[in-house]
Amino acid sequence: MPKYISLDQQYSLACEELKHPENPFIVRILQEVKQDEETLKKKITIKIAGNNRLIPVQKVTDDDFQILATIFTNNMFLTGLDLRYNLLSDAGAVHIAAFLQDNHTLLYLNLMFNDIGTMGAEFIAKSLHRNETLLHLRMTGNKIDNKGGMYFAAMLQVNNTLQKLDLGDTDLRTQSLIALATVLNYNSAIKAINLNRPILYSEEEETTVHTALMLKVNCTLVELHLCKHEMKNFGMERLCDALYENSTLRYLDLSCNKITRDGIKFLGKLLKHNATLEILDLNFNRIEDDGAFYLSEALTTHNRTLQALAVTNNNISGKGLVALAESMKTNLVLSYIYIWGNKFDEDCCVAFAELIKSGRLKPTGTDVDPYEVDGNTYFAEVSHGLKRHYYWTPSYGQPDNHNENASLAITPVAENL
Repeated sequence: MPKYISLDQQYSLACEELKHPENPFIVRILQEVKQDEETLKKKITIKIAGNNRLIPVQKVTDDDFQILATIFTNNMFLTGLDLRYNLLSDAGAVHIAAFLQDNHTLLYLNLMFNDIGTMGAEFIAKSLHRNETLLHLRMTGNKIDNKGGMYFAAMLQVNNTLQKLDLGDTDLRTQSLIALATVLNYNSAIKAINLNRPILYSEEEETTVHTALMLKVNCTLVELHLCKHEMKNFGMERLCDALYENSTLRYLDLSCNKITRDGIKFLGKLLKHNATLEILDLNFNRIEDDGAFYLSEALTTHNRTLQALAVTNNNISGKGLVALAESMKTNLVLSYIYIWGNKFDEDCCVAFAELIKSGRLKPTGTDVDPYEVDGNTYFAEVSHGLKRHYYWTPSYGQPDNHNENASLAITPVAENL
């Protein structure tokens, strides 16, 4: 007699009992789940991702999840469930909500890029009013809209367990962003929140102003993602003013905004005083050489906290990049710098090649690889960055490779977010 009935056997029995056809993709995944003594001590994370390209995939439907819930609810070893890129809809969200209420071991749930809408968001958010175990929820890419965001804001007024919440690419709007910022004035559990790519129609940056007001009083948040917020220099100034009074934020993502050199001037002044920020993502803005000079001055003379700086695709020329390279000779704390997509010249290539050759900058700490041809130095791009595996994880190799996801090495709360 085996000590444990395997999960695929439990699934087959449940399908037979409920007269539901088996999903061969689920069967194959469950067959690969080890249930030996050593694995069960460490707990189990099951990944049934619908974008697996190595094996035939039959995406998980609402009825499939209902079957899975029957075998997972009383499974004391399951702590993580990854259901990204499947076909779960509002109807499936009913089963997910019931599962979250009944399960007392699940710590991580990934529902990224399914078909869950506003109604499904309501079911899931309300189930978390009573759930006291889930630490990390990813709703990325589900079109929950403004109302869905409001349900999650209401949930955060009650739930004191959830630590990481990803609402990126969910079509949040001004009202829900302001509500989420307001509730974070009081919530003492959330350590990381992702609010990427809302749908905003106003040019007045009200959401950034409310976020800044929240950062003045919040003493829990470690990681904040504000990618694609249409943020301009006014919003950058408001955030910097607030961060003088914040002593916990370590990871700030401002990528894909409209910040220019004038906004970076405020940031440079902040970095001269800030002793908390460790990761700064400014990718896909337009800080240019002047912005790079402001950053390099702060890093050379004052800041000794920042460990990672990402300035890819910022229209910086060789002069600005050389200034950043020179700052690393004095600043021995900055260990990760990402610069691809800017305007490289010979001086820039040589400066970074010398940093790498001297050992000051590890080859794994940047996204460029210098090489020589006919006595001239050039750059090749390397797949390194802060979070290369945000939307996807490789089907082979190490999914949490710290070279490609440096934020995992620097700020542990970034894991799975």
